[in-house]
Amino acid sequence: MSRTLAVFQVDAFTRQRFAGNPAGVVLGADALSDEDMLAIARELNNADTAFVLSPDAQDHDVRLRFFTPRTEAAFVAHATVAAHYVMSRRPGPKRLRQKQKSGIVEIEIRGDDDARRVVIHQAPPPVGRELLPRERLAVLDALALSSGDLDSRCPLLICGTASTRLMVGVRGAEQLRQLKPDAARLTTLSAQLGAAGYFVFTLAPQLPGVLTEARMFCPAIGIAEDPVSGNAHGMLAVYLAARDLVPRSGDKTAFSGAQGHYMNRPGRVDVELDYSNGTVGALRVIGDAALVFETSIGL
Repeated sequence: MSRTLAVFQVDAFTRQRFAGNPAGVVLGADALSDEDMLAIARELNNADTAFVLSPDAQDHDVRLRFFTPRTEAAFVAHATVAAHYVMSRRPGPKRLRQKQKSGIVEIEIRGDDDARRVVIHQAPPPVGRELLPRERLAVLDALALSSGDLDSRCPLLICGTASTRLMVGVRGAEQLRQLKPDAARLTTLSAQLGAAGYFVFTLAPQLPGVLTEARMFCPAIGIAEDPVSGNAHGMLAVYLAARDLVPRSGDKTAFSGAQGHYMNRPGRVDVELDYSNGTVGALRVIGDAALVFETSIGL
């Protein structure tokens, strides 16, 4: 039986087309096989494509599956923002429970029309171990950094669980600009360290209105450099909060991070944290989006 699928190209974490992080979105994907989804993701050739499916239990409202051109991913923040930006074009509930391989997250839509924003409510990711001195030197060498380039307040820590990132704090934007990542060495180190990617950030941004600027490299999962990462900014928020490096107002914290401008795809991620008994109890990653095009595929 032939069927027609609605397909969208969306730039996430920006309101400008051709900026931010691009993602594919495919609606009504229930009848697609894993092979179909992988083939479509490969054809669209974005870092990630989100496939929207009907719920299969009472504990959620919508299901999403995420595919890179090579494999399925457990959860992708920018593709989640892209998918809900598309779905929220029509009137509907402002809060949804989304199920994916990594579990269930709550999605909130703030605002209306082109100004609407997608809020991902997530459990705060864990902050893991600090690198050993020899591991630290190996990572710095693979990024073409020296010890003097690092922010002394920011130890190299691995954050996250299923999707892990190494947090690398540098002194300023000049260090970000001069990075020369060795993809082959970083891939080897990912297997040795248990960190799938490297999130290099500074607390001394040159761009206005943000607390941080960052770049991220994930060659081990096929992403040489990621334009704008919502997941990594969520990890960064918990990392900074644990070290008292983010402004705090009572039991809440909010900040913005810039990423992608070194790839000519500037984007911005907003993060909110709630504290409970002195520790981070809730995390929200917030993003804008811009529709680039919509089309259909007949199968």
